[in-house]
Amino acid sequence: MSRLPVAALLACALAAAALPLPAAAAHAEALTLERVFASPALTGPRPRVLQLSPDGRLATLLKSRADDKDRFDLWAVDTQTGQSRMLVDSARLASSGPLSEAERMNRERQRIADVKGITQYGWAPDGRRLLVPVDGDLWVAGVDGSVQRLTETPATETDARLSPRGGYASFVRDGRLFVQALAAGSGARDIAGEATPKVAWGVAEFIAQEELSRFEGHWWAPDDARIAVARVDERPVREVTRAAIGADGTRLFTQAYPAAGTANAEVTLWLMNPDGSGRVAIDLGPPADHYIARVAWAQDGRTLYVQRLNREQTRLDIMAVDAATGAARVLHSETSTTWINLHDSFEPLQDGSILWASEADGHRHLYRLAGGTARQLTRGRWVVDELVGVKEKDGRLWFTGFADSTLEKHVYSLDWKRPGATPQRLTTPGGWHEAVMDKAGRRLIITGSTPTQPAQVWLADGNGKRLTWIEENRLAPGTAHPYAPYLASHVVPEFGTLKAADGQAMDWRLLKPAGPGPFPVLMQVYGGPHAHNVQRRFPAVIEQFLVQQGWAVFQIDNRGSNNRGKAFEDPIHRAMGGVEVADQLQALAWIKQQPWARADKIAVNGWSYGGYMVLKLLEAAPGQFAAGISGAPVTRWELYDTAYTERYLGNPARDAGPYNRSGALADAGKISDPLLLIHGMADDNVVFENSTALMTALQRARRPFDLMVYPGATHATPGLEVHTWITRLRFLGRTVAPTGF
Repeated sequence: MSRLPVAALLACALAAAALPLPAAAAHAEALTLERVFASPALTGPRPRVLQLSPDGRLATLLKSRADDKDRFDLWAVDTQTGQSRMLVDSARLASSGPLSEAERMNRERQRIADVKGITQYGWAPDGRRLLVPVDGDLWVAGVDGSVQRLTETPATETDARLSPRGGYASFVRDGRLFVQALAAGSGARDIAGEATPKVAWGVAEFIAQEELSRFEGHWWAPDDARIAVARVDERPVREVTRAAIGADGTRLFTQAYPAAGTANAEVTLWLMNPDGSGRVAIDLGPPADHYIARVAWAQDGRTLYVQRLNREQTRLDIMAVDAATGAARVLHSETSTTWINLHDSFEPLQDGSILWASEADGHRHLYRLAGGTARQLTRGRWVVDELVGVKEKDGRLWFTGFADSTLEKHVYSLDWKRPGATPQRLTTPGGWHEAVMDKAGRRLIITGSTPTQPAQVWLADGNGKRLTWIEENRLAPGTAHPYAPYLASHVVPEFGTLKAADGQAMDWRLLKPAGPGPFPVLMQVYGGPHAHNVQRRFPAVIEQFLVQQGWAVFQIDNRGSNNRGKAFEDPIHRAMGGVEVADQLQALAWIKQQPWARADKIAVNGWSYGGYMVLKLLEAAPGQFAAGISGAPVTRWELYDTAYTERYLGNPARDAGPYNRSGALADAGKISDPLLLIHGMADDNVVFENSTALMTALQRARRPFDLMVYPGATHATPGLEVHTWITRLRFLGRTVAPTGF
């Protein structure tokens, strides 16, 4: 059987949908699905991993190519002149073989499965060299353009870093931690010296990477004298056999997977010298079944700080560890009746105190921990996002947060030693901003976006004044920007709020075609914890495409979403699939009352937790949606991992009630609206068994559904975006808007 070309498939999909173009797009170039996901990216360059060199002379970034938006090279920008140049060409150093399983898993955990080329790098303290991993091997790049290979082995080197003083490189190979002195002729040495199966040194375990956002497994002291190293023993973890069903056959993987209610890996911490001598164990005390959440060194290198989180995630202890003996004591503790949110705002100061973020008053704010007491530095009914930089001698700090609006993230500074000082906003209202800063607290790299301008990156001084562009990415009519031909039909999102049942405000975002309507509506849903989707920034281009096809696109951040305080998040505790569903149904009822909406043509689309939400919505309100699209859904929370699931639902070995109530299988027979189910057949995050269990439940209930599965695809389905949207559009064309709405 011959295969239709992509262009023909697109024509079929759009003809099936039969949606008229809005009038505003008549004189603009029309978007196509192929162009939305092609290179160069329509939003312009996508800088990643922004850093400042130790001497402040260079700003470095990973920059995508014009001919391949997913391949990243290392670039440098002179902070005095603004001139940019490529430091490392990833294509020159790349291997021709496939990624190793270890590297593929690392990228999957960091949500960069689609990224090719260089994914990370690190500066040497002299500001003249960088350590650059490429496809499993390590290279040392000079700011003069030179590139020297550090490793060349069939195995993959992961978790690579340079020591703070630049004397060593460390990396993990086959579960062993190697340290290599950078002096000429020195070789790499396995400093742990253990070859026990299922035991690894120097890496973050699966749970730490996937659910705790900790990707480090070894930490150098500031003076290069000691290393803190994690030892990960996976022998207690239950092994599962995962079938990765691909186009060329099925591969079986035996994987240590800590499902909810089962044993985690045993993780211990050790201190040792760079050659492996002087090894001592760190005694973190009982209970042994805890998580090592974060690790950081004091500036003098004499103390190691460890954040210990109990398995229930209701208590977090900041512990001080003696670097010579491994003896530990508790400095400060945080407790919660629901769960504790982890963060990276932890900065040890020269005077022995610590800048720290806490939700003790219900909103994440900055504190200074000193002498056993915590002094609050910021306050209000808003949330600090992240501590960005500190200049201790001036008593000044910088952070990102939401003091102005939950729709806008800004960069703020605070004179924290001045009593009564209030934060000063350094970025312009109307957008969304991220920032990084040099260690000296002199310069900021700020990334900013608005609903009409894709992300721009600039260098600023400590007062927020722009010094030079790093990536101007200016979008205007007549420019060479990739999106310029489509700018005339660009739709600026509308924003508003709805009140939840408990009176709390929920932010919503709407894009719709020109004219009064009414239009069919696609509700985009995620709905899960630790998500913040309604933002005043440049919208996804796929949403502009949908608007051009005649759809109104709506999204609301229901209770359970973050960055609004604990009172907004906590209602999902032991009750997933409850208040989030109620909030989305409230939004549905509101949409049906709007003159721009076709009340009988509202579909809902979601992926991962969003896919789960689609199922729960269709089960809770049969007949209220015209159709639902569920991508990679969780259907049985018992199949998901310990740290995430137990954080919100508790331990099923002790109380299975929340799991029974939150699952999506028991009520599958209530689904009466058209349903499209999509899943990758090699998904190692939300495993394919979630969907096969749902298929069985629907079939037994005699409920028809549409299905699209992707052989070999993981949770992110990289490279399949065009096909997944063809599939969605053809389904919506058959079920929601076939003709003449």
